[in-house]
Amino acid sequence: MKKQKLTAMKYSLTLFIVVFLYTISYGKEKWKPGYEFVKAKVVRVIDGDTIVVSIPKTTFNNRKTLKNLKFKIRLIGIDTPESRPNRRAKIQSRESNRDIKTIIKLGKKAKAFTQGLLTGHKFVFLEFDIQPQDRYGRLLAYVWLPDGRMLNKEIICKGYAYPLTIPPNVKYKDRFLRCFHHARENKLGLWR
Repeated sequence: MKKQKLTAMKYSLTLFIVVFLYTISYGKEKWKPGYEFVKAKVVRVIDGDTIVVSIPKTTFNNRKTLKNLKFKIRLIGIDTPESRPNRRAKIQSRESNRDIKTIIKLGKKAKAFTQGLLTGHKFVFLEFDIQPQDRYGRLLAYVWLPDGRMLNKEIICKGYAYPLTIPPNVKYKDRFLRCFHHARENKLGLWR
């Protein structure tokens, strides 16, 4: 009789745990990218707002398949300080009344933050807006992490970027502005 009670208790406990775990996980659906998103592998981070990705496989006109195409991706809606001396760093220096060394130092922090966000993720997902490319040939995209967070938004919300809205790519501009103001007011990231 004791053995039957023990077996029944084990069965009841196992059933309770299974139901409990199912209840906890129910309703917490895993984020899924939209059908128009493009899956890409991050190759490297150039700056806090520019990365290089490899798109594993793309088929054109249902006939021609290309593999491992590499693209520079400029993150839409944000602008981080430059991490190397260049023409843009000089412009940022003039606009912010800071010397180029300070701009570069802040740019390296922004780049490190972006690298940290991308570490451990095999793939990211690219979402395009109205204009897919800039005048330098870079793809313009919102980059989504596999857990459903948008890289662009994370960078600006944590205080490592300024908003940079260039029409017609304005889909998330209001979110980015709110994040920027919140980061500045709370002295996050580069605003410390």
